[in-house]
Amino acid sequence: IIMIGPTGVGKTEIARRMALLVGAPFIKVEATKFTEVGYVGRDVESMIRELVDVSINMVHDEAVAEVADEASQAAEERLLDALLPAGGDTPTTRAESRDRLREMLQQGRLEQRDVEVSIEEKPQVGMVGALGGQEEMAGLQDMFERFMPSRTRTRRMKVSEAREVLRAQESERLIDREAVISEALQRAQQSGIVFVDELDKVAVGGEAVRHGADVSRQGVQRDLLPIVEGSTVNTRYGMVRTDHILFIAAGAFHTASPADLMPELQGRFPIRVELKELTRDDFVRILTEPQNALTRQQRALMATEGVLIDFSDDAVAALADIAFTINERSLNIGARRLYTVMEKLLEEVSFNAPDMNGQEVRIDANYVRSQLKDLAADEDVARYIL
Repeated sequence: IIMIGPTGVGKTEIARRMALLVGAPFIKVEATKFTEVGYVGRDVESMIRELVDVSINMVHDEAVAEVADEASQAAEERLLDALLPAGGDTPTTRAESRDRLREMLQQGRLEQRDVEVSIEEKPQVGMVGALGGQEEMAGLQDMFERFMPSRTRTRRMKVSEAREVLRAQESERLIDREAVISEALQRAQQSGIVFVDELDKVAVGGEAVRHGADVSRQGVQRDLLPIVEGSTVNTRYGMVRTDHILFIAAGAFHTASPADLMPELQGRFPIRVELKELTRDDFVRILTEPQNALTRQQRALMATEGVLIDFSDDAVAALADIAFTINERSLNIGARRLYTVMEKLLEEVSFNAPDMNGQEVRIDANYVRSQLKDLAADEDVARYIL
């Protein structure tokens, strides 16, 4: 899929939300970060290795969640062993002491007590030198760390900290690492999503041709071809086929067009979606509907200083109108304009917030216009400040 649309309309967010809904491994990469094989820089195969790493972390977190209860119980037993002093108590007395400690531990009465725990640590191997590519270096380091024995050392820490460390260790002990890797590779191959942003920047055409700025861009496109079409990539965890990985490319395509891409690469992205510019109504929805809308973020941020902020409906409409107007007059950066406008609107309140504890600030349309009247009226000021 190629998503064509101006910056700030939500191309990345659409792909990220789609991956979240289906539980697929997802990575976003910039096409401009890659270079042709033989040049200094990242090769296109590294995006597949990053996808596998994301998949490994995703499956690992799921496995940790499955054994969470068992790991917590094992960590609690190790904490009790560390808390219970060694002595010549009878088995019955020792069992009673252990039960009392367990009750106190579960009630949270021992969180700040110091305890000594034994922690297993994998040795870290640092490899320096031009022994090959980044993947070869990582593979060698992984191999050395796997064969070097773990070492155990005793650390003194608070019970609250020790519980998390021991829980993580017990989780790793209960998880089948090979099963995690196998499932992660399968998931990356069958449902992985790679979002390649700024594809228009490697298109050879328009300004690039006129100014002679074709720095290995054609080579990057050629290297992308087999990856998108379907090939086998070697990763530190094994071979990965890219046949069923979904590649979503995106770009504004202001100075270039999809037709400036290599014909072969155009054929690998048969579905093209054009996103329209955001309207005033879209801005109003962005400011109010999401769970982490900017208005809610600012309200929560000011609440940490004891300042209560209330946005009226007409204030949100005025904010959306000013952001839309500035986008039209200067550079259209989409929803990102709302961040800059909001920061400018609350600049004075944010600065004085430490001295306004317990106060309430009512933000309506008049307040918005009074704070942003210079920016809304003066195109030159808006261009340089926002």
